[in-house]
Amino acid sequence: MFRFQNPQYLWLMLIIAALAVIFAVTEIIRRRRLKKIGDDNLVGLLIPEASLGRKIAKLIMVCLAIACIIIGLARPQFGSKLSEVTLKGVEIVTALDVSNSMLAEDVKPNRLGNAKMFIERILGKLNGNRLGMVIFAGDAFVQMPITTDVRSARLYLSSTSTNDISVQGTDIAKAMTLAARSFSSSDDASKVIILMTDGENHEEDAIEVAKSLKEQGIIVMTVGFGSPSGVPIPNKNGSGYMKDRDGNTVMTKLDEQTLVEIAKITGGIYVRATNSSSSSDAILSELNNLQQSETTKQIYSEYDERFQYFVFAALILLVLEVFLLERKNPILSKIKLFKKEENENKSQI
Repeated sequence: MFRFQNPQYLWLMLIIAALAVIFAVTEIIRRRRLKKIGDDNLVGLLIPEASLGRKIAKLIMVCLAIACIIIGLARPQFGSKLSEVTLKGVEIVTALDVSNSMLAEDVKPNRLGNAKMFIERILGKLNGNRLGMVIFAGDAFVQMPITTDVRSARLYLSSTSTNDISVQGTDIAKAMTLAARSFSSSDDASKVIILMTDGENHEEDAIEVAKSLKEQGIIVMTVGFGSPSGVPIPNKNGSGYMKDRDGNTVMTKLDEQTLVEIAKITGGIYVRATNSSSSSDAILSELNNLQQSETTKQIYSEYDERFQYFVFAALILLVLEVFLLERKNPILSKIKLFKKEENENKSQI
């Protein structure tokens, strides 16, 4: 494969066209002035060393040198190398609640937005950890398979919303079960689920699932979003708050008890999210203390640079241009390599 890293510099090629136009105009003006002196043959006798061909050759060399310099500035790159990098880390699957209650604004900008910022802070400090994403509400869905690709994780995260799952509710048990299935079969690395929700579990088997994960050696770290006092849920259209069938405003509050118990059972920790980085730092600190395994990742390294060849060619051309004179060398022009042969031919005639 081939590409220019800085293709904007290629516009400088217009300089070459400008030089060619300037040279042509200058030469036309010079010839008109010489015609005023006398006949072309007579002028040629007066300045026998003048050589238009040499001027053109020098111009071509300069233009080629400039072209090589411009190409060098554009940084031509050829191909790419596939290399292997060994990374150390743990396997992490985030289980993010995308139910309507996550639209509550008791943390800024809202619970879901705060959770996405929380994950973003973790992504910035992965350092070799492998990450997968599960989203859930009344159902659960794998948003991203486990990977080390931080760019993909950020892309998936940015597009996550409460519209991703149509079945409303908060089924924590289903989310943890699906997250557990997302891990690799490797037994070397610690496996961690980071459960992020307001904790309003609408099913009763979350504790049983936590006990099962404990037996599998999976740690669940829980992060609570919101206020225990309860707040209304804004409508998605931005006007008013959600109401139940009886016309009462729906209130949502953080259920810390369930989240604390899940973390305790599986050997994890519980933190309440805030707008600061302290809660994510606590999670990262725990992750760094876990057993890490080595994983081999194939990556494409940067393209091979080739600008140096064009810079070297430009240098050679400029040196040659300096040594190429515009006028014929009077000494060299007197050397007749075939003079003896011509005299012999005349004598034979």
